[in-house]
Amino acid sequence: MNERLYSPKKIKEVINEENFNFSKALGQNFLIDGNFVRKIADLADIGKDDTVIEIGLGIGTLTEELLLRAKKVIGIELDKRLIPILEKTLEGFDNFELISGDALKIDFSEFFKSGENIKLVSNLPYNVGTPILTRILGNRYPFESLTIMLQKEVVDRITAKFSDKNYSSLTILCNYFARVQDGFIIPKTVFMPMPKIDSKVIRLDLKNEEKKPYEDILFELVRAGFNKRRKTILNSLQTKSYNKEIIEKALDNLDIPKNLRAENLSLQQYESISKFIYENI
Repeated sequence: MNERLYSPKKIKEVINEENFNFSKALGQNFLIDGNFVRKIADLADIGKDDTVIEIGLGIGTLTEELLLRAKKVIGIELDKRLIPILEKTLEGFDNFELISGDALKIDFSEFFKSGENIKLVSNLPYNVGTPILTRILGNRYPFESLTIMLQKEVVDRITAKFSDKNYSSLTILCNYFARVQDGFIIPKTVFMPMPKIDSKVIRLDLKNEEKKPYEDILFELVRAGFNKRRKTILNSLQTKSYNKEIIEKALDNLDIPKNLRAENLSLQQYESISKFIYENI
């Protein structure tokens, strides 16, 4: 095989040949370490029966590894400047489909019509990583798993335990929809250009359960609680739909202390409050 795309020498050669300039606005930082490329594919457990979707391909450093392992890789790239580059760097693979598009707008359900199990593996662009993740989860796209790289501080929020300083609405969202498997840190020194912060890879195995009847209440309360996280839950969980009297009734019936704050409630407690309100109010 020719020199791998994750080689710093190869990356510099490609971007120089194509006069490519990295875009800060698109959060572009290309991974240049083969060991981490392989570790990502290992964590995702990619095999010959897997169809993989990747968002934000760069010049294809991770894509190349996925193509060597998977049955098929579907790449979604927003930066139109990278499309002809990717067609060139990955031209030898017949199991590759490249789509020019925005992951914040694409209807992923189109990919599942064949009935295949699909995994998502991506170094998500820093600037839109969290919105992409929340959109995928919120729309209940039936991925088998999501193996994603995000800023370390974002992953710390996803994996936080309740009462931890990083515990947030994102923690609740991810753990509600998926079983979260902590991964590994990727230092900023193995990216081109080098970002200011370290990244971390995480895997989410989606539960793919039917929508629960109290789900909308749950996320309305979670958003309210963390938007006013300095207040006690008796006050912070109030919304336009659910006033103080309703919240107090739920807390009393569930024996949950009213002086707790949003970060002191587990996912199970949020679900219990939401379920009580749904069944009794």
